[in-house]
Amino acid sequence: MTTTATTARERMLLAKEASRSVGLLSDAAKRDALEAIARAIENAAGDIVAANAEDLERGRSTGLSVALQDRLRLDEPRVASLAAAVREVAELPDPVGRVLDTRTLANGVALTKVAVPFGVVGSIYEARPNVTVDIAALALRSGNAVVLRGGTAAERTNAALVRAMRGALAEQGIDPEAIQTVDDFGREGARELMQARGIVDVLVPRGSAQLIETVVTESSVPVIETGAGVVHIVLDSTARLDWARDIVVNAKTQRPSVCNSVETVLVVKDAAARLVPPVVEALRGSGVTVHGDETVSALVSDVVPATDEDWSTEYLSLDIAMRVVDDLDEALDHIRRYSTHHTESIITDDPAHAERFLAEVDSAVVMANASTRFTDGGEFGFGAEVGISTQKLHARGPMGLSELTSTKWLARGVGQVRD
Repeated sequence: MTTTATTARERMLLAKEASRSVGLLSDAAKRDALEAIARAIENAAGDIVAANAEDLERGRSTGLSVALQDRLRLDEPRVASLAAAVREVAELPDPVGRVLDTRTLANGVALTKVAVPFGVVGSIYEARPNVTVDIAALALRSGNAVVLRGGTAAERTNAALVRAMRGALAEQGIDPEAIQTVDDFGREGARELMQARGIVDVLVPRGSAQLIETVVTESSVPVIETGAGVVHIVLDSTARLDWARDIVVNAKTQRPSVCNSVETVLVVKDAAARLVPPVVEALRGSGVTVHGDETVSALVSDVVPATDEDWSTEYLSLDIAMRVVDDLDEALDHIRRYSTHHTESIITDDPAHAERFLAEVDSAVVMANASTRFTDGGEFGFGAEVGISTQKLHARGPMGLSELTSTKWLARGVGQVRD
């Protein structure tokens, strides 16, 4: 199913037109549409994997980083996971029409505040074909059309996914123009998407800090900023060794190329001799290279000396920075200086320290005694996520269906006029 539009602007205008009918779909119709999309993705798995293999080969030949290759890669199990995520979104409660507030004015006018779709959601991202499906599914479930710019690294994969999803909509009698891509227009398509104010209602960038900064500074469309993940774990003086070891290893190695993987571990000095050697040993056993400060280097051999640059680096690889701090105060100071306000966690057996950390750290998600890998829309019960917002306006943290809605007030009167 392909569009007949010949320019990026024409495709976005078609999405705008389609958003009117999509916004009026019933709960059942949206569920059926997403089930059809899930089946279409499963049925097209062979074509999707073949297209992805072409993208991966081109990426390797052009020097695409190992981290981005991992994000780009789709095999049969990952394609099945994409379909499963769509079905999870289909089963979530419809966010449209939720009553958020009611009141009656003194003159008898009845007011109701309800959730409504944005209209057209745009997204610019890099080498992440899962985002193509996640955002499309979330947008449709919340009554929105979507315009996607997934980058040249995943262009063939994204084309196969969009083709399958548009075909599924058409089979359900839903305007397939509700899912659009501007990938084939290259950077010009991205530029037009960023300048489509009045057509696209909100734009969500996902990717490198450079990509996000470009979208935030150059877009005339309102942007929900998703940030880079310089993520911290603090090992407090009372941290249990098994918790510290298992959580740090999981947070770094379970999937190192994603934004919620830990990048810096801060160890309180009183626990350094007890925790640093076994945690480093466990990390090394999982293939992780440790960049340590002087104290860490004195406790374990063959550590890469850490530089100031390491504390602000989002590695997205099997690398981690480790520093010994005097106390919790110094750990909090370090986080305030270097954090990107994504996710931070403390490992502690001191309830007062845990509560202080949860209260004082200013990040989208703050944890105690848990892996940072839980910062995820799927893990939070959203089915999938649009992204993880690190800003404070409209949405913060993993963004699901409710974050893709706005509000409007409905006023019902019986002829009242204002004095």
